[in-house]
Amino acid sequence: MKKVIISMFAAASLLAACNNTGSDKKESNTTTEPTTAAPVDTVNKQAPAAPITNVVSIKEILAGYLQMKNAFAKDNNAAAASAGKEMVKAFASFNKAALTADEAKIYNDVEDDAKEHAEHIGANAGNIKHQREHFDMLSKDMYQLVKTFGAGQQLYYDHCPMYNDGKGANWLSETKEIANPYLGKSMPTCGTVKEELK
Repeated sequence: MKKVIISMFAAASLLAACNNTGSDKKESNTTTEPTTAAPVDTVNKQAPAAPITNVVSIKEILAGYLQMKNAFAKDNNAAAASAGKEMVKAFASFNKAALTADEAKIYNDVEDDAKEHAEHIGANAGNIKHQREHFDMLSKDMYQLVKTFGAGQQLYYDHCPMYNDGKGANWLSETKEIANPYLGKSMPTCGTVKEELK
């Protein structure tokens, strides 16, 4: 009789243990399911198409500007003209539809002027003095765009105190080392970093 009772007790214990293991698995599955679903929601929330397009467009505009700046630092008016034409194309491909009302106002205020300066630079290869006058004004517009939309890279806002008969001028650069686009090879290191932008 004792053997039967011990056998029944052992069987009951074994069944209870199996049931506990099954419920552990259910709890484990319940815990796993929300974890699997959460990243999908997070990915969907963090992957809107329009802002990514704007970041790329800003980078394209900025890339043209930086190419232009580097061309002026080497007194290369032809390369500066080519960069001006690239900037005009980049402005044309910018996705304005994805902007907020505040962003659209700032962008629209800057776009026409900046495009006009880039066009002048692009159309005046051979007249570097005139190109640099427009680059001075274009740099102000680009600073405003970068402050509003970000650059997606480290930039430096530099100042040349001697350009334009001592009135000075500013420009954006991707390097901390000064390479003056207004004075070119005659005074390549004239200038200081006014601000670091990220």
